[in-house]
Amino acid sequence: MTATPTTGRVTSQITQEQVTWFAHTFDQLVANIEKAVLGKQHVTRLALTCLLSEGHMLLEDFPGTGKTQLARALSATVQGTHSRIQFTPDLLPSDVTGVTIYEPTKQAFEFHPGPIFATIVLADEINRASPKTQSALLEVMEEGRVTIDGKPHSVGQPFMVIATQNPIEQAGTYRLPEAQLDRFLMKSSVGYPDHEATIAVLADAKTRDRAKTLSPLIASNVIVEMSKLADEVHVDPAILGYVSRIAEESRRHPSLKLGLSVRGCLAYVRCAKTWAASQGRTYVVPDDIKMLAEPVLSHRLLLAAEAQFAGTTVEHVIDQILADIAPPAERASA
Repeated sequence: MTATPTTGRVTSQITQEQVTWFAHTFDQLVANIEKAVLGKQHVTRLALTCLLSEGHMLLEDFPGTGKTQLARALSATVQGTHSRIQFTPDLLPSDVTGVTIYEPTKQAFEFHPGPIFATIVLADEINRASPKTQSALLEVMEEGRVTIDGKPHSVGQPFMVIATQNPIEQAGTYRLPEAQLDRFLMKSSVGYPDHEATIAVLADAKTRDRAKTLSPLIASNVIVEMSKLADEVHVDPAILGYVSRIAEESRRHPSLKLGLSVRGCLAYVRCAKTWAASQGRTYVVPDDIKMLAEPVLSHRLLLAAEAQFAGTTVEHVIDQILADIAPPAERASA
């Protein structure tokens, strides 16, 4: 066990040996995914952190930047069932969740599961579907089950939705409602590759789909065990207070009309635990909170109209909040 840097108290239930295995396995998964998605280690680590935190990820970027490739590479790395849903304006909720059909031979209604019943679900271009279809994901992303005709159907564990969306300024897109956005643990973007990575991709232009070349590296039940280990990472009360102050400041910030919810705070802590374990630590440090601020908070904080007109960005507000609140270590040394 290792003492936390803020108080020195040793209360973590995860051992250093366990966390070393966790970090080693995490690095192996990242290396495997990077065979298909070159030069994007940071967003790859975020995606894995999201999976191991039992959350869902939203990737927003322009077409052709590798959003779908990242999602498919993650799916190919984890042994389990995978599905892809292409969201279109005419997609119905039952096309996602499934439907109950009367079977004459059995003289009974039988449930036919939709593509949402998979280990990793790729929801491609989610904001091209109507709000009604988008809302079909609310229950399953929050509770891991689908209710059809009053009967719940579990999707099992692990379960992760990786949704991609194009910027809302593009034609044929619908803005995701706040309730839907809050179901995503993280939001990030892939971005264009750097010069060296672009050359490497072009040199292998004969490979149409790099994700197809990947082999499963880990069984789905191991993902569940790693998630349980991450839950045991210690978070000092001073760190929890730091997260709480960030949330409180976001709720009264003049540039925001919607601050961080309690659900968002819980997501923040879960991600920080997993990130700490991936770094080989049995405890969370303030830098984990700072590093994860943008991917965890950016889609949960809504700008006020005046701030939007003034050109303020959510990322700028997050930087302001972090600058105004001293982390625990600094408070202790003040």
